[in-house]
Amino acid sequence: MKIQATRWARSVALLAVVALVASCGLPRVGPNKREIFAGSVQREGDAFVVSVNDRVTRATAVVPALGFSSAFMNAGIVGSDTIQPGDTLGITVYENVDDGLLVPEAANSTAIEEVQVDGSGFIFVPYAGRIRAAGNTPEAVRRIITRKLADQTPDPQVEVRRAAGDGSTVSLVGAVGGQGVYAIERPTRTLSSMLARAGGVTIEPEIAQITVLRGGQKGTIWFQDLYDNPRFDIALRGGDRILVEEDTRAFTALGAMGTQSRVPFESQTLSAVEAIARVGGLLAGSSDPTGVFIFRNEPPEIANQVLARSDLQGAQRMVYVLDLTEPNGMFMARDFSVRDGDTLYVTEAPFTQWSKTIAALTGSLSAVSTVGTAADTLGASGG
Repeated sequence: MKIQATRWARSVALLAVVALVASCGLPRVGPNKREIFAGSVQREGDAFVVSVNDRVTRATAVVPALGFSSAFMNAGIVGSDTIQPGDTLGITVYENVDDGLLVPEAANSTAIEEVQVDGSGFIFVPYAGRIRAAGNTPEAVRRIITRKLADQTPDPQVEVRRAAGDGSTVSLVGAVGGQGVYAIERPTRTLSSMLARAGGVTIEPEIAQITVLRGGQKGTIWFQDLYDNPRFDIALRGGDRILVEEDTRAFTALGAMGTQSRVPFESQTLSAVEAIARVGGLLAGSSDPTGVFIFRNEPPEIANQVLARSDLQGAQRMVYVLDLTEPNGMFMARDFSVRDGDTLYVTEAPFTQWSKTIAALTGSLSAVSTVGTAADTLGASGG
């Protein structure tokens, strides 16, 4: 009778442990390959699961298109002496008479300092009247004033000086050595020279982006392209706003990898191999090299090209599958481009779940043994 009771207690405990493991499941990092494939449109889900090949890598190799419009690149360099609305001028008039128009008695010249060019581009000079200054050089303005004063005083001599004002400055903000407002001068009439004047960029050049705002126009380029492509070294205009900032693109890494986090890009392009390396690579003890997935919302034009279709509309949920164990698997991963907002997920190897099951059962069987020992003890004490 005692032996039967003990066996009964052990059997009940073992069944309870097996039922618990079967019902509750085991801890894991996320879905397995079978569950991901079950989410394809060919089965019961709403995502397209696609194995990566050469055609797919070519169709999805989209690098962010950055560059200036023709309006930016075709704008000629403004002469360093060209007067702009908002500039400040200094004017000196010399007269060879004792009682001149502008020159006080016992003097041979008079200075009119800080004459600001108004928003319409004009200045006012006594006895010369309203004069168009914007778009002219100081020499051209000097000739205009001289001609108008010559009708009222003999042989006037005029000097016009230009000082940088509101109309010939640009503002630089962001990751530059010195943020502030800078005058457009002879050495700083182009984008690269103005950036150098501000101390250069203070972030990694590979991920630095330069944005120029001009009125209602906006253009953005990679900092490196500024030197690789001289056409992007555009001429500046008064009022330009220049922003230097770090690339904000990032991907999310999840699953059986060294790190699970949101990872920023560190270069203009990023391959799947580089993305895996960025998070510490696959885990030798748990990662499945046949289960590397890239989750992405793909625009319809690319989705149609990948799937060889033409009827898809709107963004499509795509799951790209990489098998690193295939003969060309590493090449596919090297050529496949990761894009902003992607989710990189690596499944656990099948034996990992099996090991967890064995570990759970082993630990549970120890508990069963304890229950059996207790039952034996109770049986002995009851006898």
